Amino acid sequence: MSPISILITIAVYFAVLYSLSYITGRKADNAGFFSGNRKMPWYLVAFGTIGAAISGVTFVSVPGMVAVSGFSYMQMVLGFAVGYLIISFVLIPLYYKMNLVSIYGYLENRFGMTSYKTGAWIFFISKMLGAAVRLFVVCVVLQLLVFDPLHLPFILNVIFTVGIVWVYTFRGGVKSVVWIDSLKTFCLIVSVGLTIYYIGKNLGLNAGGIWSLISDSDMSRTFFFDDVNDKRFFWKQFLAGVFTTIAITGLDQDMMQRTLAIKNFRDARKNMITGGILQIFINLLFLALGVLLYTYIAQKQIDLQAEGIVKADDIFPFLAMNFSPVVGILFIIGLIAAAYAAAGSALTALTTSFTVDILESPKTKTESQVTSIRKKVHIGMAIVMAVVIFIINLLNNDSVIQTVYKVASYTYGPLLGMFVFGIFTQWKIREKWMPLATIASPIICLILDINSKNWFKGYEFSHERLIFNALFTFIGLCLLIRRKEGC
Repeated sequence: MSPISILITIAVYFAVLYSLSYITGRKADNAGFFSGNRKMPWYLVAFGTIGAAISGVTFVSVPGMVAVSGFSYMQMVLGFAVGYLIISFVLIPLYYKMNLVSIYGYLENRFGMTSYKTGAWIFFISKMLGAAVRLFVVCVVLQLLVFDPLHLPFILNVIFTVGIVWVYTFRGGVKSVVWIDSLKTFCLIVSVGLTIYYIGKNLGLNAGGIWSLISDSDMSRTFFFDDVNDKRFFWKQFLAGVFTTIAITGLDQDMMQRTLAIKNFRDARKNMITGGILQIFINLLFLALGVLLYTYIAQKQIDLQAEGIVKADDIFPFLAMNFSPVVGILFIIGLIAAAYAAAGSALTALTTSFTVDILESPKTKTESQVTSIRKKVHIGMAIVMAVVIFIINLLNNDSVIQTVYKVASYTYGPLLGMFVFGIFTQWKIREKWMPLATIASPIICLILDINSKNWFKGYEFSHERLIFNALFTFIGLCLLIRRKEGC
């Protein structure tokens, strides 16, 4: 595909996106922006949740990781499903009982204002980094396929990409996000499914042949129980999946904001359980696609190094754009559907949390003043996101999906520790020291992570570092319990 045809594809998709955003958000007030007026149907949110949990990172990275990791990622995905169940029966009833707009209001109620602000700032840093990494994937692909051939700099790419996200979210907020998530899910399923079909057809395979190829491939090995030091070890991946989902979904304003837009907690629970189950099948599609991609490379004897492909994340974009125009268009639609919707919901959640939690505007300002502040914050969040993406481009040296989970383990771990302590204990703490506990735990975890091979007989941390991060935060809060009470 030529750079111009790619831009035309993006323009057509964006026109649909903006039209949907305009229709759903034209009458949105602040309550509509922040919580969708609590009128969103659960089945629509559930369908959108599938896509909401799958970003451009998943779209690009998961197929590429199959050669090294096989289907081991499914161990983590099974943990995701369990995590969704825990969110459904523990966190969602709590949030609805407290009638929260921002979920970090729970921390104020349980501990006090310092904890509330600490949780809000942790979310802000976590989501900004995570959203920037995810949108960075799109920028890299667009740079390769569009901006480099047109001799345009990366900074212009970033401004273009973030600008699109800002335009379609500034009006409707979460009301628009829920509908756009549903469009994104539809585009993802169609694009991945048809890509599998076309590659399988090129390899001379029907549906049964595709199934046999994948099931017989060494790359489809799913469970790893034999070596605890292996990053693919089952219990590392599964438990990390459980706690990662609780942290980056149940304790994430972005993911929970759309759920809190549903009328009541029973319907919200249906949404969460349904979305968690369906996500298993969607991730299987991405992994199946990975096997087909590597099989195609082997049969066609493509020399990736000679083509300048050195990262696993670059394999799917390269093959998609060189396979056929149809697959190229499907890839572009799937990528932008995944990335723009994820970035849009993140930008909405960052705006909500900063306006409601950090500035506390709804508590002290009139409706018109809150609207003015919210719009300014929205612009500010877009600018910060663009700056972070540019910095990530200077520092990037890893598989992006690994980077996302590594960032999440260090930033969401303290948040998980705070909520677990608050929900499962009744102890009061010396709250002014709360920020110290949330800063100390990632530092301790980083030290252990760096030295784990030498200190623990070759053991390497994987995504379970989030669990240790939460545990260290919990222990730190135990040390802050008021003297009249014991731990």
